[in-house]
Amino acid sequence: MRLLLIHNPRSGRADRTARLGPLLHRFTASQPPGTELAITQARGHATALARQAVAAGTARVICVGGDGTMNEVAQALTGTGTELGLVPCGSGNGLARHLCLPADFQRALALACDPRAPVAEIDTAAVNERPFFNAMGFGLDAEVSHRFNQLTRRGLPAYARTALGAFFAQRPQRCRIIADGRTEWVEAILVAVANSDQYGNNARIAPEARADDGMLDLIAVRPVGPVGAAILSARLFLGSFDRSPRVLRLRGRRFLMERPAPGLIHTDGEPYLERESLGIRLAPASLRVVAAPAFRAARPLSPVPHSPI
Repeated sequence: MRLLLIHNPRSGRADRTARLGPLLHRFTASQPPGTELAITQARGHATALARQAVAAGTARVICVGGDGTMNEVAQALTGTGTELGLVPCGSGNGLARHLCLPADFQRALALACDPRAPVAEIDTAAVNERPFFNAMGFGLDAEVSHRFNQLTRRGLPAYARTALGAFFAQRPQRCRIIADGRTEWVEAILVAVANSDQYGNNARIAPEARADDGMLDLIAVRPVGPVGAAILSARLFLGSFDRSPRVLRLRGRRFLMERPAPGLIHTDGEPYLERESLGIRLAPASLRVVAAPAFRAARPLSPVPHSPI
């Protein structure tokens, strides 16, 4: 099986990523012919490398990086039938955790390159034609993503400090949300649309969400004070976030979200400026990904690749 490993050396903690380069070169050299390694040079490079791999008939492209690199690679593989393997090296690794992939680097690498590894067919989505595969959002989580991406040292403690600072600076927005024809008005400090159950680090923003159920989960968080925020933070890791009375949960295949003004959004943790109107649509069963045996797929693999989103 022809494989391409795409490594983003800027993902995750600097002390860890510095050790991965030599290890990946040794691993690639030890593999049968047809296994290659490419190193990203700039933002968007992973997408270009993955597209070249698809055109060359590569069976599986393996992302060695975080959620942002995963997004870039997955964009090129959606609808092609070429499989995506994940070796999570980022700060959150939300989709990788949802797929029950090993946190240990060597085990994750071995699984991603194993031609006998289980493969699941997951849904993908896009907001204003910008693809995402794990989650998108605006409000508090977009501000946290913006601040977090500017840090030189990352990890869960840094994320918690960043989230705390962003919380006290955040102001609620009155939003109109249309979910498959149902309209809701909500005053929210955060609106997220999740394909998987979590942001990463087992912070489950949508505990009931599955990446292969043909639906997206929208979570809107109403304004809370410091005590309420502490309770919600605990719920985030206890798997009961969406059962809080301060949280609105909607499910659907299409959403239209209208906020008062343009501003930040994030897609898989990467922040961008976007207009006030955000249209989201789902492409069911459009990406093939390597999953751990513990991830029980909701449906069998389709024999025919789907069209891109």
